[in-house]
Amino acid sequence: MAADTPNAPPNAMARGMTVPTLLELRNVDAGYGPFRAIFDVSLSIAKGSVLAVLGPNGAGKTTIARLCSGLVVPTSGAVVFNGVDITGKAAYEFARLGIAHAPEGRSVFATLTVAENLELPLRRTRARGEVETEMQRAFEIFPKLAERRRQLAGTLSGGEQRMLSLARAIVEDAAFVIADELSLGLAPIIVDEVYAMLGRIRDGGATLLIVEQHVRHALALADAVVILDRGAVGYAGTPAGAREVLGLAI
Repeated sequence: MAADTPNAPPNAMARGMTVPTLLELRNVDAGYGPFRAIFDVSLSIAKGSVLAVLGPNGAGKTTIARLCSGLVVPTSGAVVFNGVDITGKAAYEFARLGIAHAPEGRSVFATLTVAENLELPLRRTRARGEVETEMQRAFEIFPKLAERRRQLAGTLSGGEQRMLSLARAIVEDAAFVIADELSLGLAPIIVDEVYAMLGRIRDGGATLLIVEQHVRHALALADAVVILDRGAVGYAGTPAGAREVLGLAI
């Protein structure tokens, strides 16, 4: 496995700070029935950083995302969050720890309005008077959603539905946000908007795991990169090193 520098936010590294790890996969194998998708994968994500997981279709990227949110249980190895082994816990227990997953595709409640999609997670965790305040915070970050707050989520464009998935992560105050192939099928200008939103989530203090097939936006936002090759880690290091491995212009 190629590697170069630690996975920590550059500003922290420049100040010589030691940044604690938020989530780790330790020598993880995983699969679906008899099919093995991930082989002895280890990776770590520092608090406040952005890790991009890259690779072609079938490399195991989405399985990594699902391992990190509890949707897939390893067949061996461990998932560790904030120093605590959470391997095998239910997905809702991962969510209670502050792990939010915006999966590939349009992961919204299509028959509910935009506002109702945001209200659902808030009503589980907030007092009645706080719900509208937190929704307004999300609408300030995603003004397009504010314009469509009474519109059924299923009638939104693909990009707007991706934004709504991210907005739900914001209102849940997630410490760790997993964004799985959010650019899939979107026009370039919409991809720019989605990644601008990811940047704002990062700037708000969240740690991000970005799973992506189209790499340039992910590399621009990432502090560290893992490239998967047929279910195994082929590279782990900096975005600059990843560009070299992928043959991209620096």
